[in-house]
Amino acid sequence: MTAVLYRRFGLKHIEIAEDIVSDTFATASANWVANGIPENPVAWLYTVAKNKARDCLKHLNVVENHQKESNPDDHEDGINDLEFTRQHISDSQLAMIFAVCNPGISPEAQICLALQVLCGFSVEVIANAFLAKTETIKKRLQRARAELRRDNFQISVLTKSEIMRRMDTVLKTLYLLFNEGYFSKTSDKQVQKELCLEAIRLILLLTENALTNTPQANALLALFCFQSSRLDARVNNKGEAITYEQQDRKLWDKALTEKGNYYLVEACNGNETSKYHLEAAIAYWHTTPADTNKWQHILQLYNQLVIIERSPVALLNRIFALAKVNGHAPAIAETEKLNMIENSHYHELLGYLYTATDPAQAVVHYDKAILLTKSSAEKKTLQKEIQQLRLKRPE
Repeated sequence: MTAVLYRRFGLKHIEIAEDIVSDTFATASANWVANGIPENPVAWLYTVAKNKARDCLKHLNVVENHQKESNPDDHEDGINDLEFTRQHISDSQLAMIFAVCNPGISPEAQICLALQVLCGFSVEVIANAFLAKTETIKKRLQRARAELRRDNFQISVLTKSEIMRRMDTVLKTLYLLFNEGYFSKTSDKQVQKELCLEAIRLILLLTENALTNTPQANALLALFCFQSSRLDARVNNKGEAITYEQQDRKLWDKALTEKGNYYLVEACNGNETSKYHLEAAIAYWHTTPADTNKWQHILQLYNQLVIIERSPVALLNRIFALAKVNGHAPAIAETEKLNMIENSHYHELLGYLYTATDPAQAVVHYDKAILLTKSSAEKKTLQKEIQQLRLKRPE
């Protein structure tokens, strides 16, 4: 809904489009409580949004008529553009993603703006995605919006070269959208399946377009498919996380795994090896529990990945694979060298690694992880680990 309105209003009136969407849902909240949920809630919402947009466009035209001569029927033409069909919504979302990813602003600001205006992410969620302070993200978003307004930003058809210049940022945006669904740091639910499915839907649109059907796009789609194949096994009925070793493999989606295999092969058409290729290959090995050498393959892939992107997540995941191959003692030494004392995953990994040899030290690190994480679901999982460790202590 927001994307379609942006396409009509442009970012010159970005707050107007956002207000229309907010007002639409506020109207729904009041109306549905009094009259019950309509037979087709989605159609109801789109109709209300379209009517609100019509009133707004009339008002804008009245204002503009005082400044310049204009056609009184302009607002009706604008309303005709507001078609909430499946195709129009998809086209609008992709058009907005590429439009917001404007090389005129920094890549970080592009991604922040896309996550906020198109994915509905709060400042806090974006800050967690970038491992940044909320005030930093607020300022980044303000500067990005101001820059687009100064350029009188409008959504227009992009050339092939313009699309390619923006492709990396678009893929990074979808990657972060999926990650928030796969492992949320701010939601009460650790897994938000709807965000994962939305990211898959959007990246699938890219692979279906000749201009954007690149090896990186296919690799990212393969990664999403492999990771999504295990979504139903990652949480129990109470919403608690289930570790990889404890997952019920009968719940893994074989159809999604096969899709992942298909798109990973498609991603290999060329000589490019991106971070998405490596992460997709790692995810592939996670879907093959029968292979006795899989952790050696995963470790080798992580060794390559940390050369391309030395992120905290990649470094810690590499050490987890190292523990599987060489044992916990060398993994503990590698982890403590990183000294990421403000990172919850750092302490969570050390808690896991110390569990067998020093349960008391494991509890210390799990406690620190609980203090650092903002995810209530993750806190519950860590508290459960602590309880199990205390039950194993000798009297």
